[in-house]
Amino acid sequence: MPTSSSARPAVPPTVWLARGRHAGATPDTAVRHTLHWLKAGQDIDDFLELPAPDTAPDLVFEARTRVAGEVTVRARLSLAPGTDAGRDWILVAEAEQPWDPSWPSPAAMFWPSEPDPEWNADPVTGLRPGVINPLPEDDKDVRRLLRACVRDPWHVHVVVHEAMTTDERGRVPLARWLPPGLRDRVVEHRATPQQSRVANWALRESGVEVPRGGAVVLPGSPVPEGYDADAFAVRAVFLDGTEPVDLVAAVTRYDALPRTLPEGAEDALTALREEWRLLTTAEELVRQRELVAMYAEALEAMTKSRDLYREAAERAHEALAVYRESAEALGTGEAPAPRGVSPLTRTLERFRVGGKARRPGPASGEPASDN
Repeated sequence: MPTSSSARPAVPPTVWLARGRHAGATPDTAVRHTLHWLKAGQDIDDFLELPAPDTAPDLVFEARTRVAGEVTVRARLSLAPGTDAGRDWILVAEAEQPWDPSWPSPAAMFWPSEPDPEWNADPVTGLRPGVINPLPEDDKDVRRLLRACVRDPWHVHVVVHEAMTTDERGRVPLARWLPPGLRDRVVEHRATPQQSRVANWALRESGVEVPRGGAVVLPGSPVPEGYDADAFAVRAVFLDGTEPVDLVAAVTRYDALPRTLPEGAEDALTALREEWRLLTTAEELVRQRELVAMYAEALEAMTKSRDLYREAAERAHEALAVYRESAEALGTGEAPAPRGVSPLTRTLERFRVGGKARRPGPASGEPASDN
């Protein structure tokens, strides 16, 4: 099983993250339409589209809502530049309290609520969360796909094996039974009765196995602390239209494991926290007060630095003057005028006096040395 060597910080318990790809031509239009419609219906408190020059090359939207009564949730959606495959997006939301999966998905603040295959595709595999995704028929494609899923840090991937070919009742997506906060992030893969061996062959190097007629939650990368393959394998999943209680519990437990921030998520979370612009009047007042306090502190520091610089300059000028006077006195043989207890003055004075003491004349009555 792959192990984690990432030094990235952990996902805070208050944060909800998602990544996807909009395969259509005008995702920004869809986002604007949804935001306006939700605000008109008072389903969100407010929204803001940031000026394009400030966020280029991305487009950035902010929205704020309340869940569970008065818990404020702030969400930020970034749309990357378009490619032939579509436009990738990252959505990060943060609540005032630890995130509860039963709360509505923040994706519903930006994307249409009706089934829309365009906005929620996994950029790595091209598959969609919330629906049933059959495994490819080719064995090599199965291995390539599941390898990519094991390495995906953004989505929760679940592989379900059909013990027998299902009828209409068994073709109900797992997402129907999941909490709202999980439905947009769980990708369900279905293996036919004949694909049990190839699925486990593809997953062998990751250390997990799909029980026959059961399911397994893939570890992701890096592997969350506390993940154990056996603990997240479900021995039997009855595809008869009833709720797969054990599988829902396994997915929910997996989502609660501590995880590290995926690549790209740390920058998105920092932008949400430090570059947020959709402020209420009270928040704007608090921010302005903080700015005033910061400017006052900076001004005080500059004033203190100026005073210290002035004092140091005065001392330097004084020392220079003493040095010049002492140098002139030494050059003319005259004693310099006393200047208090200046260390430089005392040192030069000792040097001048000491120098004379080392060159005495012959003592009276004693012969002078021939040397």
